[in-house]
Amino acid sequence: MQKLRILFTGGSGKAGKHVIPYLLEQGHRVLNVDLTPLNHPGVDNLTADITDSGQMFNAMSMYAGFDEMEPGTGVPKFDAVVHFAAVPRILIKPDNETFRVNTVGTYNVIEAAVKLGIKKIIIASSETTYGICFSDGKTDPEYLPLDEEYDVNPMDSYGLSKVVNEQTARAFQRRTGVDIYALRIGNVIEPHEYAELFPHYFKHPQVRRRNAFCYIDARDLGQIVDLCLKKDGLGFQIFNAGNDHNGAVIPSKELAERFFPRVPLKYELEEHEALFSNRKIREVLGFQEQHNWRKYVQED
Repeated sequence: MQKLRILFTGGSGKAGKHVIPYLLEQGHRVLNVDLTPLNHPGVDNLTADITDSGQMFNAMSMYAGFDEMEPGTGVPKFDAVVHFAAVPRILIKPDNETFRVNTVGTYNVIEAAVKLGIKKIIIASSETTYGICFSDGKTDPEYLPLDEEYDVNPMDSYGLSKVVNEQTARAFQRRTGVDIYALRIGNVIEPHEYAELFPHYFKHPQVRRRNAFCYIDARDLGQIVDLCLKKDGLGFQIFNAGNDHNGAVIPSKELAERFFPRVPLKYELEEHEALFSNRKIREVLGFQEQHNWRKYVQED
């Protein structure tokens, strides 16, 4: 098993605090770069601001811990960068600040990584790029299920920042030839949230329309990141990061007809196949879901 030295930005957030433990379990070493440390055994922490380019260059050329000084062979090189740090949605900071932090931060992280010779970069994009989640009013997609070929066109500062970040990644990949994979991460669900949230979702499915009924278990997201780290040679890629099924008890075709009646289906859906398609991560990366909601919530 390949053991990687990974710089992970934003590892103290909702998704990162579950992804990092998964990566540690795979034997990787992780330096978490965040404004708030992650209190978890085995993780190294560095407090730094992604919007400061100098701090990103420094973070990627530093020791992860005191033990790395012992060999006397200089600072080890990072094998990969996983970039999750961001303002996580709209309505937390002013729109211009959300856009600035997310776009400038991502530029700084990718620039530092490629100029320091790091060959694998994974960035967190978002299901909000599809333009439904934070739209003004009820928006229909062009087709379902949502897949990576979709012409994303959000109208909000957060979704737009993620579209810009994807293009930034694509530009750096074209210039350098390194592997840069963007994960359009679905609505992240932590283990305790199944019991707290899903019964309400099942009784009131309309509340999940803006997410196209998608979810990604935070632990399954860890698997997806690890699979990206181990899959080389794909250049620039976008992957939807979602679970196999919808976060709903209603079958997929009925769900689409009920909540997206004017939207054409791109292909015939399996009974509970997600409207936020994860076919690409299954076919290209070999993703095998471990945490379907049915393991944790009983259908009424």
